[in-house]
Amino acid sequence: MQAMGEITNYQMLIDGQWCDAEDGGTFDSVNPADGNVWSRVPEATEADVNRAVEAAHAAFTTGLWASMTPTQRGKCLRKLGDLLAEHSEALGRTESIDTGKMLKETRWQATYIAEFFHFFAGCADKVSGETLPIDKPDMFVFTRREPLGVVAAVVPWNSQLFLVAVKIGPALAAGNTVVLKASEHASAAMLEFGKLIEEAGIPPGVVNIITGHGEPCGRALTGHPLVARVSFTGGPNAARHVLENVKRNFAEVSLELGGKSPFIVFDDANIESAVNASIAGIFGATGQSCVAGSRLYLHEDIADQFLEQMTALARQIVIGDPLADETQMGPLCTTGQLEHIQREVAHAQTEGGKVLVGGKQPKGMSGLFYEPTIIEVPRQDLRIVDTELFGPVLSVQRFKTEEEVLALANDSEHGLAAGIFTRDSARSLRMAGAVRAGIVWVNTYRVVSPIAEFGGNKGSGYGRESGFQAIYDYTRPKTIWMNTSDEPMANPFVMR
Repeated sequence: MQAMGEITNYQMLIDGQWCDAEDGGTFDSVNPADGNVWSRVPEATEADVNRAVEAAHAAFTTGLWASMTPTQRGKCLRKLGDLLAEHSEALGRTESIDTGKMLKETRWQATYIAEFFHFFAGCADKVSGETLPIDKPDMFVFTRREPLGVVAAVVPWNSQLFLVAVKIGPALAAGNTVVLKASEHASAAMLEFGKLIEEAGIPPGVVNIITGHGEPCGRALTGHPLVARVSFTGGPNAARHVLENVKRNFAEVSLELGGKSPFIVFDDANIESAVNASIAGIFGATGQSCVAGSRLYLHEDIADQFLEQMTALARQIVIGDPLADETQMGPLCTTGQLEHIQREVAHAQTEGGKVLVGGKQPKGMSGLFYEPTIIEVPRQDLRIVDTELFGPVLSVQRFKTEEEVLALANDSEHGLAAGIFTRDSARSLRMAGAVRAGIVWVNTYRVVSPIAEFGGNKGSGYGRESGFQAIYDYTRPKTIWMNTSDEPMANPFVMR
């Protein structure tokens, strides 16, 4: 247990060894609930990144990992999942202190994410190629799936254990090695997670964890000549830098860039269920979720009733210490988020937006807290409607027809998730098919599973995580031709 005022000093994991940055550089991590520095993390140099990638490449090409069978790799992943569940209390506490997320959520998430490692453990020896009914005589042709090599996994601070699971789970199951860059805003949980790697039986160099900022750490990693694939979750501006970087190494890329998800409630919906789901979708995790249902569209016939119930519940949300059991919503993670939200809420009001509840920091509280906020907006073209705030702010509009709300839902540069509430099964199928989003929840919201694919389209990125198909994204097919004839090959200069 960390003593009051004590600062924890962390190290990076490179080639199975815990180490400082080459030049001794560090940066501080602040507890967003009280504004105090609580940990110190290495600031990786380009040389540190190079050491990590070279360690991963050696482990992939000549290390013990390269000779392990898929079944053996799967056993390591299963053990890692077991350890994650076993250490969920400590991991959850570290993540809560570092990010401001509620302990009861981070603790539960660490336990559930063990299932993702168990799932990919089972997938490890299920990846197969195929035989081809080729159009040439005396030829036996088949394919096999082979790992890509070194995977650069870049994760943000929010839901980091989940994102690590859906990135390194399939990557390791397929036989790749990984260099994981933790977020500069909250690295501690990733480094605590790294302590479980060796205990799970994963050889040195297979998983390396580095910490640092986009420059030079992120740039050097994603553009490194030995990196074969980049799996990135974060913002669109950073993603543009990633795409520039991979021009140097031609690495395969998947991007998950967040969203501005529409939450649509029709007049026949179960209002209580929809209100509860919307509360969870926008105020859960303090709205710091890529799938936050931050655009609420209400049918005009039920809008007043819905908003009366939702604003009443929003006013009752208990804001406070994320480690306390009674807390329902913690602080934002960074000062930049708070300032961004304050600017956008103020701007929305100048454009005609009406704050129904919240819209300010709670009185008498230190830390990066912001009240649950609901703003009714008169038009779709207000900036707040399609700007990802990554906080507890919901914009609300009313609609009359299915066609109208479909157009509003799709009028966005984002396309990650959507929620639809209706008792009409035909309508739910029509809408689910027509909404341009990678994930659609009908009469529920913000649920995930290792079995179901996760990802978006449009400005929310491309590529999919979770599900059995994800493991194929970390492999490439090799086609093998075998001549089964005993006859010598014909003279190539004699045409028949």
